[in-house]
Amino acid sequence: MQNTTVRICARGCRYVSRLFLALVLMSSTVVLGQQADSPKWQAGVAVRRITPEKLLWMAGYGHRDHPAEGTLTELYAKAICLEDAESQRILLITLDLVGIDKALSDRIRDEIAETLQFDRAHVCLNVSHTHTGPVVAENLSSMNEAVLDDQQRALVAEYAAKLSQDVVAIAGEAVRSLQPCRLSWGSGVAAFAVNRRNNPEAEVPARRAAGTLVGPADHDVPVLVVRDQAGAYRAIVFGYACHATVLSFYQWSGDYPGFAQLALEADYPGCVAMFWAGCGADQNPLPRRQVELAQRYGYELAGAVKQVLDRPLRDLESKLTAGYVEIDLPFGDLPTREQIEADLESKDRFVAARARRLLVQLDVEQSLSPTYPYPITRWTLGNELEWFFLGGEVVVDFALRLKSERRGTNTWVAGYTNDVMAYIPSRRVLQEGGYEGGGAMVYYGLPAAWAPTVEADIIQAASRLGDDVDRTVSN
Repeated sequence: MQNTTVRICARGCRYVSRLFLALVLMSSTVVLGQQADSPKWQAGVAVRRITPEKLLWMAGYGHRDHPAEGTLTELYAKAICLEDAESQRILLITLDLVGIDKALSDRIRDEIAETLQFDRAHVCLNVSHTHTGPVVAENLSSMNEAVLDDQQRALVAEYAAKLSQDVVAIAGEAVRSLQPCRLSWGSGVAAFAVNRRNNPEAEVPARRAAGTLVGPADHDVPVLVVRDQAGAYRAIVFGYACHATVLSFYQWSGDYPGFAQLALEADYPGCVAMFWAGCGADQNPLPRRQVELAQRYGYELAGAVKQVLDRPLRDLESKLTAGYVEIDLPFGDLPTREQIEADLESKDRFVAARARRLLVQLDVEQSLSPTYPYPITRWTLGNELEWFFLGGEVVVDFALRLKSERRGTNTWVAGYTNDVMAYIPSRRVLQEGGYEGGGAMVYYGLPAAWAPTVEADIIQAASRLGDDVDRTVSN
């Protein structure tokens, strides 16, 4: 009996040993599998409030006749740094502002380059274009020239200096907070943007109900998702092509993009939501002018993002490329000194203000430049997603064309990036004329409408930049 017991114990011990070995092997397999599938991306995010502390003038509308009166929602600067498996980094900074001019943008990016070693190709500053934010430095220069007194000019300069410091600071914070992450993406739809050139505002509700809205639009909602190793959301970066012009009163506000970001951050605690503006220069959120409508559009956009998050997302290989170029974008016929001097007597205060500024340029530089240094950036994430960043207020035709000619929804196109110097019309819009076609150049202080080649010049440069980067990487 004793021997039987020993044999049973021996057999039991051998069974337990084999079971233990199997469990060890299974555990090792799981660990190895986790290592093989472990995140190869790094991401860091940072946020800073940029709501003006003083009640300075608001940007975006020439009819305003006094400074801001208070705050509806805070304004923010947000930064995300992404690093791939080869230690390549890109830095996206989003700003709840109407625009940024070249001088301020250059100063910020130069300081980021000096302190953090990012070159121009790897840094993008994108503004939401909210029309309930502050005047920023020299953006919309002729509009500001016509309405600001000396006290307000001093406040605007003070704000720009503080903004520059804040943006550089959060860039550094984002880099220092890099952590392992998973990066994935998807694309949704939100339909509140309306082509304002083709649909009279008063008729939009009836046309929407009847399904008779006309004109090109881009209702895609691109979404980039950053999750930590535990699967929690760290950042949600999303875009939409529509003016942030629901509100036009005297309260600081991020408009519908601000409400969308607040909604997502409430639903995903601890996550930073970042909005980037697409090619929505001729797209409006209609109807508008009520806080409730800004909230509704924000919640609709946030809902579109959440629908993307509820579906399977596409993981991105840990691989980055970046390219940057400034092209000489030509103006049409430049005005003579005599024409500019005649504009000094214009009853339109914005035309007269532009004339004063152009005459100063002529006196200092002896001539007006026939071109403008137009910025284009192109990033790729993984082997499938490409992201163009264009300067200025870009009409929707550019996004539709780049998507159709390149990768469809795998091609993202942002406007309002690095320098918001003017409206950027397609050839069609330029020929049709109107505000986006050339009339708005007055408010930006530029001397003339763009040349007829504006669309071809930008599309060709963007495509060439993308193809050159891809060819370099493949070689």
